[in-house]
Amino acid sequence: MWATLKTDSVRRTACLAIAAAATLAACTSIGPQSAPAPSMERAEQYAQSGRHEDAARSFEALAATASAAAASELRLRAAREWLAARRLDEAERALAAARSPAGTASAFESRLIDVELKIARGDGQRAWTELGSLSQPAAGPAAARYFEVREGAAFATGRHVEGVRAALAREPFLATTEARRAGRSELLSRLRTAVEHGARLEPAAERDTIVRGWLELGPIAAAAATMPTAAGPAVQRWRSRYPGHPANDVVRTDIEMTGLTAQVERAPHIALLLPVSGRLAAAAAQIRDGFFTAYYQSAAGARPRVRVYDTASLSVSDAIARAGDAGATVIVGPLLREEVAAAATWAGVRPPVLALNFLGAGETAPDRFYQFALSPENEAKSIADRLVSQGLVRGVALVPAGDWGARVLAAFTEALEADGGQLVGSASYFPAENDYSAPITEVLRLDASKARHRRLEQVLGTKLAFQPRRRGDAQFIFAPGQPQTTRQLRPQLRFHYAGDLPTYSTSDAYEPHATANQDIDGLIFPDMPWVFGVGARTIQVREALRAAWGEDGVVRGKLFAFGYDAYLLSLALPAAGTADIDGLTGRLRFEADRRVRRQLEWARIVNGQPQLLDAAAAAAAGP
Repeated sequence: MWATLKTDSVRRTACLAIAAAATLAACTSIGPQSAPAPSMERAEQYAQSGRHEDAARSFEALAATASAAAASELRLRAAREWLAARRLDEAERALAAARSPAGTASAFESRLIDVELKIARGDGQRAWTELGSLSQPAAGPAAARYFEVREGAAFATGRHVEGVRAALAREPFLATTEARRAGRSELLSRLRTAVEHGARLEPAAERDTIVRGWLELGPIAAAAATMPTAAGPAVQRWRSRYPGHPANDVVRTDIEMTGLTAQVERAPHIALLLPVSGRLAAAAAQIRDGFFTAYYQSAAGARPRVRVYDTASLSVSDAIARAGDAGATVIVGPLLREEVAAAATWAGVRPPVLALNFLGAGETAPDRFYQFALSPENEAKSIADRLVSQGLVRGVALVPAGDWGARVLAAFTEALEADGGQLVGSASYFPAENDYSAPITEVLRLDASKARHRRLEQVLGTKLAFQPRRRGDAQFIFAPGQPQTTRQLRPQLRFHYAGDLPTYSTSDAYEPHATANQDIDGLIFPDMPWVFGVGARTIQVREALRAAWGEDGVVRGKLFAFGYDAYLLSLALPAAGTADIDGLTGRLRFEADRRVRRQLEWARIVNGQPQLLDAAAAAAAGP
């Protein structure tokens, strides 16, 4: 049967919520890839996309060749990933191998992982006792981790009030609104589960109104899980008692939206296929929130019905078949690349599909099968188009080693050559090494300049003043990468006499934070209107969110914008060939291959802030 949204659909830690969001927004591929050599980037990608066993193996492989201090950190990362994968023996083995000096941050994290292992093995009381022997950190990620583990230990031992207080104490140490929202969703899920297992939360005995409000939500959430349409009156009474309660946002997404999708009769509807439970639940929830925001902003009389099918508990074949049997007129999803491939090869009769990822290279889309994704490869193609349109036809590329960098470089090279440009050199680097002098020197041919200098000194028999000269045939540098890597790479390019070359990256390099981009001045990149806060639709949606949820409501990420535009595109499918939509993720149109192409905004980092390029320059970027 098709699945309604469940309150445990966002049962992820805040860290996973942020990471999953970043991965889905930055990378098209979510799913099995070829196995490149171990790299920090690849290990992080595995962790962010919920492939915990692969992440654990990668961290352990990296630890095998790292220094002693780094190896300890990497093995702790591996232990956490084994724990997330429920491979408890492997987690214990990795933890034992990660020996850290007493009193270090690693030693503290090691003890927290040991507590989590005890909880996972059902020994909650010993976990609580051991946690009590730890000193509470005063600030930073360590404090957030401490309260995260304390919350888990409290609920594992029936200390529900302590669990709520730990969750509340953790919030100030979470850096983003999305992380706080994910933590609240996790807390609501814990309370609901406690009630379902017979716990009595006794909110009347609690004086703190915030804690009491959370305790009252437990029974409401439990009732909504089995009778979603009956939850409305209880929610309204709760809201009247706690109008400013921090749980209001997750009440809407995790309780009220359950009732919206709880109509099982056969009727025309849009079928939304998302993994609303399981490892990618937090990311799916962001897409879902954007989708339903667009839904509610459409004219009430013209709104189609929407039903959500949980692809974490249904196979893609079952979800498509059941959606069709229930009267679906359009299918939006699935999300994961392997699921999209399965949907493309499904042999039954189905309505049009708007897949939320791209098929892999060489895979052919059937009729009435459309594809929409946040793709770094597409951004790379747009960068190539822009460069050639500005007369920059020869350049070099510096990309992270591994599958992601290889795919982005291949897309860029293909588009550049198709436009008449040429990549005259390329090199890859390992992000974890931090010092990229060797690949920079190689691709800029600085070694050749130094060699000529040495030969000249030998011929003349004297020392000469010297400044290396980079190659003269490069008009630009293409340097895609993640924010931390780019913050290290850009200053090193300036140090190696390439600071004046126009340097382009994908949107992955930009981190929308007031102080995060000080080191990447001059970098040029494309990104969606939603990120830059420009465009009539972006402004209208943000004003609506602010009116409904205050300032916290405005801080929504790329996946929210992706879900919003997926709804707009689903309505445009009958006219897909001519549809041209100003969306939150860009100006959208369907190409001949039924893929959605996004025309983005362009910016340059100036004094640490993105400065939008003028309209003429943006138009020159082309579609």
